[in-house]
Amino acid sequence: MPTTLSKPPGIPVFPFHDTPEADCLLHRLLAAQPWRESVDWPTGFAGGICHRLDVSTSGAVWIADSPQELQELRELFSSHVLTKTYRFQTARQVDWNHNRCDRPIAHDKRRKKRMVVQRGASTPHRGRWYEAHTTFERLGTHLWQATITTGVMHQIRVHAAFVGLALQGDRFYGGGQPPEDWPEGMLFRLHHVGLQAPDGRHTEPVPLPDWAVS
Repeated sequence: MPTTLSKPPGIPVFPFHDTPEADCLLHRLLAAQPWRESVDWPTGFAGGICHRLDVSTSGAVWIADSPQELQELRELFSSHVLTKTYRFQTARQVDWNHNRCDRPIAHDKRRKKRMVVQRGASTPHRGRWYEAHTTFERLGTHLWQATITTGVMHQIRVHAAFVGLALQGDRFYGGGQPPEDWPEGMLFRLHHVGLQAPDGRHTEPVPLPDWAVS
């Protein structure tokens, strides 16, 4: 079974180009398992890290233990057979407990780091539309669980905003300012519970943050 790491909120998975020595999940992994530095990993997958999470997002990250295992795991990602489960917090209220959004997602035409949902044939966007499917289930007053099988940039954040559940503190998508008492680097509350493959491979359980416990 591949290795699972628990990423805390507020640090990136890989170092930023302008701060290559700053704290990140990769540096922590290599400090704990220095043998990974001598492995010839493909570009973009240093240390055997299979996927990314946003800086503010916490939770399970899958780590391959060999280049062959990394290739196998990446094939699972590209074939869209993985079920990925997240929990998030919103300040919004809706009158339903379950929902599904199947709207395609693309890059915003005007804002480089923002994504947009296809509202119609003429929705302004940049590049192509990406297939995206997200289901939502209420777990508490402001706590929700999202499940996806696709993996588009900002998918849960932009789909949640589209259905009226913008993540609290997510200024990109209408969630307002993060509360002042949140930890530094946490702009919204989104936790990756884990991945499940049809062949039984899965991420090991990682601790839930206090806010994500239903």
